[in-house]
Amino acid sequence: MIRYRPPQKAGSKYITAEGEKTLKAELHQLWKVERPIVTKSVSEAAALGDRSENAEYIYGKKRLREIDRRVRYLGNRLEEMTVVSKPPDDLTKVYFAAYISLEDEEGKPYRYRLVGPDEINPHSSYISMDSPMGKALLGRKIDDEVEIESPTGSKVYYITAIDY
Repeated sequence: MIRYRPPQKAGSKYITAEGEKTLKAELHQLWKVERPIVTKSVSEAAALGDRSENAEYIYGKKRLREIDRRVRYLGNRLEEMTVVSKPPDDLTKVYFAAYISLEDEEGKPYRYRLVGPDEINPHSSYISMDSPMGKALLGRKIDDEVEIESPTGSKVYYITAIDY
């Protein structure tokens, strides 16, 4: 059994000011709040004796590794990110951080925001600029027709509004 995974293509290095704030809050929560609590519980579990059969110790150490891994990732990612906090000069085209209103062929409305890969949130209709739809929307104008290839077939959308 081979465990090799080819390296994934790195996502875009852009983030909105709100996204940066969210990632910094997560980093602070993990490093300053969760990690000290888990460290204390692991040291208390270690003091109980036999570590090989101590579930609190084993799972505490596992949680510490997860926290440390996420902290390293967030620290590295935040260093390399470019924060986009102001709208572009040309507000008639779709660029990063734009809110786009679309209609499909049946007239059903959709509203999305183009964000970086670290900010994707389906519940808020935030889509990645690296996604097929995001790539198709970048650089388009109002009333443009956008064709998206999906597993269920080709879909056509019309851009009805662009906001920043």
